[in-house]
Amino acid sequence: MSRVGRAPIPVPDGVQVAIDDRHVTVVGPGGSLERTLPEGVSILDAGGKIEVSRANDERRTRALHGLSRALVANMVTGVTSGYTKELEIVGVGYRATAKGPHQLDLALGFSHPVAVTAPEGVSFEVPAPTRILVRGIDKEKVGQAAADIRRLRKPEPYKGKGIRYAGEKVTRKAGKAAK
Repeated sequence: MSRVGRAPIPVPDGVQVAIDDRHVTVVGPGGSLERTLPEGVSILDAGGKIEVSRANDERRTRALHGLSRALVANMVTGVTSGYTKELEIVGVGYRATAKGPHQLDLALGFSHPVAVTAPEGVSFEVPAPTRILVRGIDKEKVGQAAADIRRLRKPEPYKGKGIRYAGEKVTRKAGKAAK
């Protein structure tokens, strides 16, 4: 049995979990999330914790067992404490400005500023011109929004300029050697 899928998911106080066959709804202080689990995986509420089980031992079902458990655990964590991704901007003249909680203007060395709109359920914060915080309750949406921003100007290997995740290590290459 999957080690991840076998672990029960604790449900903290203030969080309600509604299970309808394979459809799961989690409501908490941060908001509400819904998901339909794949075929072959079942979920049940066992008094203060949630358990995920699988119907058979086929390869695909075994893979989906641990995935489904992790997705439901992420939903519970999201509605209680939420998720945050931090991005750093490196480069002379590169900066971010917030135009409300759902709009960013990025100066990334292009001829015009790049406008970024947050997907539903995600918000942006700019505590410093070179730092961006992406917040939300859905881990997938937060990660995708951060990846979309990073994709606008990936860190390049020669000078290290670009947008990177906080703590991301960029391997530098040597430039041309002078004769």
